[in-house]
Amino acid sequence: MSDDVDQGPVRGTIGRVTVATLIAAASGYLVLLLAARHLGAAGYAVFAVFWAAYGMVTGTQNGQLQETTRAVRAALDTHRTPADRLRARPWLINTTIGLVLAALVAATSPLWSGQVFTDERWLSVLLLSVGVASFAVYAHLAGALSGALAWGPFAVLLSVDALIRLVGAVVAVALDGEVTAFLVITVIGSVSWMAVLLTSSEARAAVGLHGDVTPRHFTGNTVTAMAAAAASAVLVMGFPVLINATGGDDADTATVGAVVLAVTLTRAPLLVPLNSFQGVLITRFVDGRRHLMVALRAPVAVVAAIGVVGSAAAWLVGPWLLTTVFGADFQLAGVTLAAFTLGATALALLTVTGAAAIAVGSHRWYATGWWVATLASAGLLLVPLGVEGRVAIALIGGPIVGMSIHGLAFARRSAAMAVSTRD
Repeated sequence: MSDDVDQGPVRGTIGRVTVATLIAAASGYLVLLLAARHLGAAGYAVFAVFWAAYGMVTGTQNGQLQETTRAVRAALDTHRTPADRLRARPWLINTTIGLVLAALVAATSPLWSGQVFTDERWLSVLLLSVGVASFAVYAHLAGALSGALAWGPFAVLLSVDALIRLVGAVVAVALDGEVTAFLVITVIGSVSWMAVLLTSSEARAAVGLHGDVTPRHFTGNTVTAMAAAAASAVLVMGFPVLINATGGDDADTATVGAVVLAVTLTRAPLLVPLNSFQGVLITRFVDGRRHLMVALRAPVAVVAAIGVVGSAAAWLVGPWLLTTVFGADFQLAGVTLAAFTLGATALALLTVTGAAAIAVGSHRWYATGWWVATLASAGLLLVPLGVEGRVAIALIGGPIVGMSIHGLAFARRSAAMAVSTRD
């Protein structure tokens, strides 16, 4: 394998994956817009809760995609040995994990579904169970395609997933569908793996690829990656809940609303595309694992540069955009919006270092970094400041702590490699 990470096989993928990411992001926003306008406030509240619940669970399942990408890429980069028959079949393990998760959702639903789903309770449980099982196959195929560097089918998979939901939403509005239709639309996109497998020979070739480790090792790695992805889901999607939970009774409702909106808006430009590029990043780091710090330079520099420019823009024009687009109630200072953008940048950098950690097999360090970051952010939200100040500190401080954990893992790995080289 060449050690020149800058000449790696990810070259030429940026355009296709970027277009797919833009399609996915735009489709997601349009679905939410159509649902809000068509269902009204009461109906949208039911739909939004299910949308968030599905996003939280599938966000955890992104750990399946990440470990599959690493395992398949490492296997393709390793000469085959007589022990090949002992190596994992990721499709079988991921499918099993999906079925187990679906069964757990269904079996435990009497304990929590009444508090989460106030309307359409049992339909929501059924759809969530089916969606979890289907998404496990989707995550596997996305990971296998990333590991095999099959970026064309990967981009199609990402696009079709989003477009199925958008077309479904348009049809639901045209036919005057109710909340039930939008609940189905939420999960139906994950069946895009069927369409891709039927139409792409590359996808059919990739879906059955072996991993680089035994089934037991692959399963353990996947569960650990999912644990880290769960922390990520809490820190990303659940952060508004943390703000409310730590706000106290004296928090101004209007200010909290403006802060929650601003946090969401400042994160989207970095985190939405970065999540779609997880497979690209992991393959880069797997191929450059002998010189990991070199492989990290370009992604870290790009994310940091975007973050700095975005923070300056948020400071200068952010307050005007908030009040002009969303109304006079959403008033925040430019320095606050700049700090939130820096926080989004720190979270994006933690995502990059996490991808590097999982790529080199440091799964426990990867999970530890994310969970420590989540706990640190929650703790920093308790500092005795106004909501803007404590949110800014938590957004920046938590990810920095998490990155420090990942950095420690990289330092230990470099020291071990240096000792091995001398021996």
